[in-house]
Amino acid sequence: MKNKVGNVMKTAAILVAAGSSARMKSGGASKTMMEIGGEPVLSRTLRAFENAACISKIVIVARACDFDAIQKASAFVTKPLTITEGGKERQDSVSNGAALCGDAEYIAVHDAARPFITPEEIETVCADAEKYGAATLAVPVKDTIKVAAADGTVCATPERSTLRAIQTPQVFRLSLYKEALCLAKNAGKQYTDDCQLIEAAGGKVYLTPGDYKNIKITTPEDLLVAEAFAAEK
Repeated sequence: MKNKVGNVMKTAAILVAAGSSARMKSGGASKTMMEIGGEPVLSRTLRAFENAACISKIVIVARACDFDAIQKASAFVTKPLTITEGGKERQDSVSNGAALCGDAEYIAVHDAARPFITPEEIETVCADAEKYGAATLAVPVKDTIKVAAADGTVCATPERSTLRAIQTPQVFRLSLYKEALCLAKNAGKQYTDDCQLIEAAGGKVYLTPGDYKNIKITTPEDLLVAEAFAAEK
């Protein structure tokens, strides 16, 4: 990939860790600070971005109450790193992070609670974003998906071969992201998926093949799977 420092492409990673972790039932503790294989989730995530050649700097968007723990978990990082406070919604949090990306040409938005992302996957999706303007990791869905009607019955069954489960990083040309964000704010829209923000502005997002191991730690059951993956390594 042609990621260059100076007059060529620069990509800033925005790691989103500002959620309440309510579904983890952790009593308010951030799931990104929970340990997997004896190491915080966030540290594992950071290591992948530290080792990805295409990433020039890292911005972590988090709750203010987690700043001290994040500084400890990120002590090994040598790339320029900034920690900033998240907003009320995900879109607000990513916007806060993007505002600190300086002269980056692209941003790679990643769920901090996806600790099994690899440097190779980061570099591949960044290369696709450079080619298409926007790209995200994605995997084919394994289950049959049903669309539910208001009364709880099935109203449609989408063709499974066309469906993808979207992962992160989601990588965008920063100018494209800012334009889409402006349109969303003017329309009073809040999107929980960053690709949806781009799509709503008329942009197209390329689907880069991902890996099923790139799971998001969301519920207690996910920790069991994560421990199994960590033991493999």
